[in-house]
Amino acid sequence: MADLGCGNGRGVNGGGSHCSRGKAMLLALGKGLPEQVLPQEKVVETYLQDTICDDPATRAKLERLCKTTTVRTRYTVMSKELLDEHPELRTEGTPTLTPRLDICNAAVLELGATAARAALGEWGRPADDITHLVYISSSELRLPGGDLFLATRLGLHPNTVRTSLLFLGCSGGAAALRTAKDIAENNPGSRVLVIAAETTVLGFRPPSPDRPYDLVGAALFGDGASAAIIGAGPIAAEENPFLELQFSTQEFLPGTDKVIDGKITEEGINFKLGRDLPEKIESRIEGFCRTLMDRVGIKEFNDVFWAVHPGGPAILNRLEVCLELHPEKLKISRKALMNYGNVSSNTVFYVLEYLRDELKKEMIKEEWGLILAFGPGITFEGMLVRGIN
Repeated sequence: MADLGCGNGRGVNGGGSHCSRGKAMLLALGKGLPEQVLPQEKVVETYLQDTICDDPATRAKLERLCKTTTVRTRYTVMSKELLDEHPELRTEGTPTLTPRLDICNAAVLELGATAARAALGEWGRPADDITHLVYISSSELRLPGGDLFLATRLGLHPNTVRTSLLFLGCSGGAAALRTAKDIAENNPGSRVLVIAAETTVLGFRPPSPDRPYDLVGAALFGDGASAAIIGAGPIAAEENPFLELQFSTQEFLPGTDKVIDGKITEEGINFKLGRDLPEKIESRIEGFCRTLMDRVGIKEFNDVFWAVHPGGPAILNRLEVCLELHPEKLKISRKALMNYGNVSSNTVFYVLEYLRDELKKEMIKEEWGLILAFGPGITFEGMLVRGIN
């Protein structure tokens, strides 16, 4: 792990001594989860009851999927009470975009504000010291966007510079870290609040043979929010960074734009996920990771720690085999998938929370690590990071 190497200087808004290094650092994390907890063993009965489905073939397929996802617990905005209030959501062919967006728009604000307050509380400084806000979601659609409402709800200063990243799917969290890193390093003294908030209400549908991926979503995806605070030159007496964000990159695979496909309709959002997604990721992952590792001359994949967005067990399994990773390298990614499911842009932050715990316990000996996420495009997001003690 690297030492901060802090020297004397002026921090943000005239603070105390701070680190002179210009690289952005991860200063705090927070999360917000819906009250409704969904144990995986109850998914089949809950989903079939909620959608009024008694098809034996659908039940059998969903049971198989629930076992193969490796998920144990998820959190969800959707509930029996919500469906009783909006019975049209479980009716095939009903135009429900307006009520879905009403639910989603309110939910992402509530969850996002909870996550942000947790991060601000951990950071220990007032919300007024936040200079920039980066907001990520694939679950809302409105003008003005959730970034404005969150800034207001959290009491951020009116001149807080806001950036929204919408409909980036599972790569959104890593994209937000990249964006926050660039902001922090190019605006001396800035402090960037990142908020990611997602709910599956927009895509909740009754099962249909025409949409087999709906059952994958029912077995794999969850709801929640996360927040992080990023800044360069941390104030030694006030801030406790645990990761230095060294270098970031993004790459898309030409000709793969249909592999992860989502379209907004009057019935919500329809997702299609190609079965060849793990194969497509595998085809490029080694070269992509070497682009990051070459920055510090590391050749062996087991010589870095890993924080990978767990899109599903198949992707993690492919990475482990392709890169010949030791099983413990993806342990925290598998743990996040098990305890939260795939929460789209949020999940990488849950992985980072587990990473921080292991760094604090000195369970990770490698100095350098990689953050990875994969989204529509197919888009690769990657970041080389360094652990800090």
